[in-house]
Amino acid sequence: MMTLRRSQERGFADHGWLKSFHSFSFAGYYDPRHMGFGNLRVINEDRIAPGTGFGAHGHRDMEIISYVLEGGLSHKDSMGNEQTIVPGEVQRMSAGTGVVHSEHNHAAGQATHFLQIWLLPARTGVEPGYEQKAFPAAEKRGRLRLVASPDGAEGSVSMNADARLFAGLFDGGESFDMALPAGRKTYVHMVRGKLTVNGQRLTAGDAALLENEAALRLDVGEQAEVLVFDLEA
Repeated sequence: MMTLRRSQERGFADHGWLKSFHSFSFAGYYDPRHMGFGNLRVINEDRIAPGTGFGAHGHRDMEIISYVLEGGLSHKDSMGNEQTIVPGEVQRMSAGTGVVHSEHNHAAGQATHFLQIWLLPARTGVEPGYEQKAFPAAEKRGRLRLVASPDGAEGSVSMNADARLFAGLFDGGESFDMALPAGRKTYVHMVRGKLTVNGQRLTAGDAALLENEAALRLDVGEQAEVLVFDLEA
């Protein structure tokens, strides 16, 4: 079974300095039908105005992934990490027993456009952790590249969650087929462009939620970037 959730069905918040689309219930947006999918709890598509950002705030017992599309996201945390995340990179922060961090767009004339992704941890009360890696476009061209996993397989960032995250770029005649493991859920998030997912056309911001499907087919892309999550049922 595959269920589609269109971009315009998401929650939206406009804070002036921050414009955010919420795939699942978050902050002031609440929809009991959309509280998460498997162990995927949050996908926020955020745009941060130049010279603004999230001040220091705390998290615990959550796996947080940042995926930048445009601009740069400056990160600083209580573990001593101070990095800027740019397109092509994936950052993972394990909040564990507790971490405080801030995120800012220090650019003078460009908004930062990024995805904020939260996954429920496999184990609570772990030591906080941080990892950041770049994944070249060539490794994602016409295929799904593993970028986050429980064991850091294939050079992906490792996370304390029973999930795997893939990223892919598709255009023209490029296509990709992947067998889906039984007893799992699959979530497809269209980052940008257009792509056909198991015969259904998706555009930027759309999602496909798959349960009890044997395979995933991606094809007929138009400058498409996509994220695919393999999740706990």
